[in-house]
Amino acid sequence: MSEPDPVSAGPAAPLPLCRFQPQSVQAIFDALEACIIVVDASLRVVSLNAAAAALFGRRTEEAAARPVCELFPAGSCPLDILVETLRSGQPIHDYQTPIVLPTGAPGHVLVRTVPLLAVEAPGADRASGVAMLLRDVTEETALRKEATARWRLGGLIGKNPRMRQLYRLVEDVAPSGATVLVRGETGTGKELVARAVHYASARADGPFVLVNCSALSEGLLESELFGHVRGSFTGALADRRGRFEEAHGGSIFLDEIGDVSPAVQVKLLRVLQERVVERVGDNRRIEVDVRVITATHRDLEALVAAGRVREDFYYRIRVVTLRLPPLRERREDIPLLVAHFLERLRGGEVAADAMASEAMRLLLDHAWPGNVRELENALEHAHVLSRGRTIRPEHLPPEIVAGLGPGAGRGLTGAPPHSPAERELIAAALARTGWHRARAARLLGIDRTTLWRKVREHGLRPDEGETPASRR
Repeated sequence: MSEPDPVSAGPAAPLPLCRFQPQSVQAIFDALEACIIVVDASLRVVSLNAAAAALFGRRTEEAAARPVCELFPAGSCPLDILVETLRSGQPIHDYQTPIVLPTGAPGHVLVRTVPLLAVEAPGADRASGVAMLLRDVTEETALRKEATARWRLGGLIGKNPRMRQLYRLVEDVAPSGATVLVRGETGTGKELVARAVHYASARADGPFVLVNCSALSEGLLESELFGHVRGSFTGALADRRGRFEEAHGGSIFLDEIGDVSPAVQVKLLRVLQERVVERVGDNRRIEVDVRVITATHRDLEALVAAGRVREDFYYRIRVVTLRLPPLRERREDIPLLVAHFLERLRGGEVAADAMASEAMRLLLDHAWPGNVRELENALEHAHVLSRGRTIRPEHLPPEIVAGLGPGAGRGLTGAPPHSPAERELIAAALARTGWHRARAARLLGIDRTTLWRKVREHGLRPDEGETPASRR
């Protein structure tokens, strides 16, 4: 009998890797530039290739059978994604975490997980191990931080042109010693501007004293600012220095200056002009060397017209005016602020998938009446509910998920997650597109994976006799 023609016989069945000697498979791994670590179901290292050994500064035999978390600094082991991959059997992509390089310098890697099934259980649903593919992104992270630093000034963050103009003004004004008025809506970060002015000035080593003028009555505010002597009023049991004296050699920040009464304005005007204070109940003049920074969210011009703010006081506090734009007018800064707040909440660098795209879309669409402070509170809310994992729409506060912003009524932003209203929106989009997943997802403003997850969650099915369209 003649030998079969290799061409006509068709392609040979692929040989599984387990048919080859383990040394041969390991040689392939070692030849790869990608870093590979294989762990078993107990999260102990089975093997690591040469690239991974070089990245962590460990020999393969040293790491074998040791807990994989020993390779990472405390608090940075990607334990959550390993457990999730073992549980779900699904890969997880692009999780960033810090490491310590062999030189002792800090580094960063991007981790991707691949579930591994045991040879004896090829049809098993649960993974018996995980392959971790790591990419060294230390240099990329450093460059990104360097670029981000250009959009920061002290605690202020933003790359919007108005924010960059504000940074330049702060740098110009800070060394001058001029009285500064910071204007902006509530929650925009006026105190951060005041601190930036103080710490960029020659007074940076002196005290920075903050007084919220709207929190105190007229009598208490006068005592708080200028101090008092014993017996000057009921309860004045001892002499007390005022906040202006405490700020000597530094800066005093008078927040909500528009709420100060005309009587206190007269006394403040004297301090601004002569740099002297008199304690309540005393007539001795005390000289103070202090820079005055004020702030308000009120319309000072309207208050002057109404007689609630003295005109001479108004012109004296607004020698230089710094204006903070509301968050809704600098939406391109929202991703920067999200990264900043999540880094602080999670104690370090956040992964690329820390915020799901549909959640970020809701943040970008929201009106933000409370500005940056509202965004910070919303992210803290989401951080708690997400338990440190990827933040999704259901983790955000209800008013944001409900779409109470310029994007309200579009897609799923008009319905709370897991609600009957959300189910109706999804069902309507699927019916309109003939159950075409890609088109329905575009209508709803979400990705296809999220759509199909919600379809299963709500138990939606095509009407009887209707064939689902392509689900590409």
